[in-house]
Formats: sequence, structure tokens, C-alpha cells
Amino acid sequence: MKSALRLISGKICQLINFVSWLSEDTSGTPTKAHSAEVRTSTRFAAANLVDVRTSAEWAFVGVPDVSSLNHETKFISWQIFPEMSLNADFINMLEVAIPNKTPPVLFLCRSGARSASAARIAKANGYEASFNIAGGFEGDANSEHHRGGVNGWKSDNLPWVQQ
Repeated sequence: MKSALRLISGKICQLINFVSWLSEDTSGTPTKAHSAEVRTSTRFAAANLVDVRTSAEWAFVGVPDVSSLNHETKFISWQIFPEMSLNADFINMLEVAIPNKTPPVLFLCRSGARSASAARIAKANGYEASFNIAGGFEGDANSEHHRGGVNGWKSDNLPWVQQ
């Protein structure tokens, strides 16, 4: 009974933290950057890339490879696998990984939904140049319900590797 109460209490705390993050955000929808633009635009030359997918997605689907740009992808899950609970430490982890809030920060997930939330919260916490990569890593599903061919990082032939 006590462990169940602790679990419920933890989930309530995560929800309260998430709602407080959302209530601090008055900026609306984050700015979108298309994955192809990441490769060609000079405004993203000094940008940080944060992949907010889960550890399972990184392992089974692949990860962006920005090593040719002398950059390193930061891996900070928006949700914790396998429970898919919100990562209550997201902003703390972001501030440790990217202490300088001035350069652009590009957020990436599977399709652009979680990364939009991450970009919005980051912006509300001082990362003014926060961008959501529209289409995400795998993009939208095609008519056969497969991802990776319609839009997104993979579809735009940006570099990626399988871990």
C-alpha cells in the first residue's frame, strides 16, 4: 500500500511540475525548423541538437549523427521509458548539458510532437532560440503506415547511425 501511494505521489508531482512548466510559457507555439534547413541554414551552424526521444527509440530506430559538423547530439528524454512518464528533471538535465542559453537549440523527437513541447518549455526557461524540428526523426507515416519516407530527418537524408 505504501509503495503504491509513493508511486501515485510521484506521478502527481510529475504532473504538477509539467503543469507549472506549461503555465510559465506565454510564448505559444515554438518556432519550427525543417530538418533540411538544419543542413543548409547558416543560422544553425552553432546550434545544439537535443534528441528528446526515449532510450528505446535511440537504440532501435537510430540517432542523428552531427559529428561531421563537429557537433554532438545531446540525448535528454522528454518521457521516461517504459512508463512514458514525463521527465521531471528535463530542464535540469538541459541546463547541465547546455549551460549557455544563447545559441540556438534544436529539439528532435519521432514526429515533432514531444520536441515541440520540449522547445516550448526550454524557451520558457531562458533558451530563447529554441526550435522544434518539424517532422522529427522519422516523420509522418505514409499510406502504408511506415515512417521515414514522407518527411523528417531520415527522409531528408540527413546523417544518422544505428546504435
